Amino acid sequence: MKGLDELTFDNRFARLGDAFSTSVLPEPIDDPQLVVVSESAMALLDLEPTEAQSPVFAELFGGHKLWSEAEPRAMVYSGHQFGSYNPRLGDGRGLLLGEVRNDAGDYWDLHLKGAGQTPYSRMGDGRAVLRSSIREFLASEALHALGIPSSRALCVIGSSTPVWRERKETAAMLLRMAPSHIRFGHFEYFYYTRQPEQQRILAEHVLNLHFPECCESDEPYLAMFRTIVERNAELIGKWQAYGFCHGVMNTDNMSILGITFDFGPYAFLDDFDAGFICNHSDDQGRYSYSNQVPIAHWNLSALAQALTPFISVEALQETLGLFLPLYEAHYLDLMRRRLGLTTAEDGDKVLIQRLLSLMQPGAVDYNLFFRKLGEQAVEQALRVVRDDFVDLGGFDQWSADYLARVQREPGNAEGRQERMHAVNPLYVLRNYLAQRAIEAAEGGDFSEVRRLHQVLTRPFEEQDGMQAYAERPPEWGKHLEISCSS
Repeated sequence: MKGLDELTFDNRFARLGDAFSTSVLPEPIDDPQLVVVSESAMALLDLEPTEAQSPVFAELFGGHKLWSEAEPRAMVYSGHQFGSYNPRLGDGRGLLLGEVRNDAGDYWDLHLKGAGQTPYSRMGDGRAVLRSSIREFLASEALHALGIPSSRALCVIGSSTPVWRERKETAAMLLRMAPSHIRFGHFEYFYYTRQPEQQRILAEHVLNLHFPECCESDEPYLAMFRTIVERNAELIGKWQAYGFCHGVMNTDNMSILGITFDFGPYAFLDDFDAGFICNHSDDQGRYSYSNQVPIAHWNLSALAQALTPFISVEALQETLGLFLPLYEAHYLDLMRRRLGLTTAEDGDKVLIQRLLSLMQPGAVDYNLFFRKLGEQAVEQALRVVRDDFVDLGGFDQWSADYLARVQREPGNAEGRQERMHAVNPLYVLRNYLAQRAIEAAEGGDFSEVRRLHQVLTRPFEEQDGMQAYAERPPEWGKHLEISCSS
């Protein structure tokens, strides 16, 4: 394991030059202090866990110090925001500090969020608040633990620096990690500004560094786009199966790697609601839970448009046509496993749809339903979960069909609980849990955010003394207003 002064930097994106990013130094925050740290994220950099307790750790990720090998850059990109094209966005409150190569040869971007103003801040102060930084940290690490591809979060550094949003808050910095921070919007920017040479350089950079396996293809850029489609189909399949709502699926918030990226007003479903809107700034419901699938498809088509200099329209259209069937395959596979099924049948899609339609009016807790369904033998478990439903006749018919479906699988009962508990989390990042941790942290007590983080790193395992984190939310916790400023 390494100390902070032993990291190996190789800043490949910075070397692309000023057409792609602007050199900017972080603006330090006052009285930096460690709020929470992810030791598993530290391990990706081969960092010794004890390094987090050193004063220099908070100084580095609070903007006070910088590695001599770091090259802080604010990226430029554009994107479709709520369906409308914005020609120039960019890192308005974040900086790519550099790229670190670990001993395994893997590259990790170090991206400091909340680092102050950049040329792309658009009248903003370039700061992140403690509240939003904690939310992104928890989400990044919780999704990773669930097996949902995501950017990672190394730490949150708090401060005494005042920041004004709807109220006076304090500034914080989040160190975010990913193999790349390149978005769909990067390609859109150079396409719509008619910079073909820069577009070519970007495409070569992404292909060679992030999709090297595609270089052997007869049509490498088409192979790359197909991989991006495949990864996003899998990602959205997992979002939908676990009831995760991103909240701001703009093309500038979509990673070319097919990972969950740029958290804002996200939420996991509490009670099942297909029309759930987690972002209170989204008054049209563009990014509602049920719309995430068509919006992901739409975003991929926007990326496809930006790739027309490299790939024929016909080939792009054909590849886009793979998204929905691939999504459905991933979604159904995970939903079958959540229901304890071990084989596939043609009627499974309808069986799942019927279950969700019965959940909707009854305000059934989405994730706890599946957990309880795996707690006991199937007949007993069905009797337990039945109490949560309003349409009892409809549920009884579904139960009979589900039971018959289970009984058609030889040996389904063997290892059923273990099998189902491995994919059905007991602990989910609910907004009210995050809010409780945030309120404590704003009062100077970081113990709750650290405890919640630790619980969420093992979502499938029952943990002693942590029953409170596995309960249905109180009524007030179901109606928290989370907006883009969050």
